[in-house]
Amino acid sequence: MPARGVVGTGDMPSLRRDGMVASIPHKTGWGDSDTRQNDGMTTGTADFELTMQELRVVALYAAESAEVVLPLFEEVAADDPRPRAAIEAALKFAHGAGRMKLQRVTAAAAHQAAREVSDEAAQHAARAAGDAAAAAYLHPLANATQVGHILRAAAGAARAAELRAGGNPGVGDALIELARERASLVLVDVLNRYPVAPAGKSRVAELMKTLDNSLRTHR
Repeated sequence: MPARGVVGTGDMPSLRRDGMVASIPHKTGWGDSDTRQNDGMTTGTADFELTMQELRVVALYAAESAEVVLPLFEEVAADDPRPRAAIEAALKFAHGAGRMKLQRVTAAAAHQAAREVSDEAAQHAARAAGDAAAAAYLHPLANATQVGHILRAAAGAARAAELRAGGNPGVGDALIELARERASLVLVDVLNRYPVAPAGKSRVAELMKTLDNSLRTHR
């Protein structure tokens, strides 16, 4: 995890790979207890195939997006471990652990942490962490809202960074471009199984829409 401190675009690490709160679905046929893993395959109620390994790629992308701006929360609430715990839960799943209640619980806790700080950049950083943990629960359903599980952590992180830079939209746009460059072919392939990201009035929704469009058209 990165050291605590203010993060700007110049501090972005080289990674491989809306203010909206992530939905964490509890859908019969796709929950913890009724999802089977077989050679990486995820089975259950679905509109298309989505493997467990592909879910791990999505979770890793979201976690790496969120951890870049985690210091923006921790500099404001140094004693609050909830966003960091959410990122760690996402990474635990991304690196091979089973999908479990841990991701649900830490995602909700990180979003609660966001509601308990007044600093707007810190709020978005904590939400990005929660979105990263929630990414493990991307569902293979042809619903545009599912795109948030793939891209909202990156969009929220971009918004956090631009707010810390005094609301400079160029900072957010730069992080979205870095997010585009970090996206693997596997992640883009998963994204293209879903409808395009829904439009929204918030800056986070705008950033997510920009990232969604760029990934679909530049790969």
